[in-house]
Amino acid sequence: MYNRQIKTGKRDLALTIRTTKQERDLIDHAAKRLGVSRTDFLLESACREAQNVLLDTTYFGLDAKAFKKFCALLDAPPQNLDRVRHLLKTRAPWE
Repeated sequence: MYNRQIKTGKRDLALTIRTTKQERDLIDHAAKRLGVSRTDFLLESACREAQNVLLDTTYFGLDAKAFKKFCALLDAPPQNLDRVRHLLKTRAPWE
């Protein structure tokens, strides 16, 4: 089961979509695997993807001084590589 990222009140609006039988069956299979309804599965998936799109396309502006500092940080050599090396040597739990 996955955690709900968006807290909702009473659902009082309808959203209708057209789909193929194969798409519906796939969605139903995944929802059943997670133990949730088709509606909950679709809303969770759509809202999660919508959040990702919005986060990936969020604009943030920097003045010239802040931008110069930002570029310097990007160009600087990486720090604390020991932790990265350790992480890369660690076996994944599923392996």
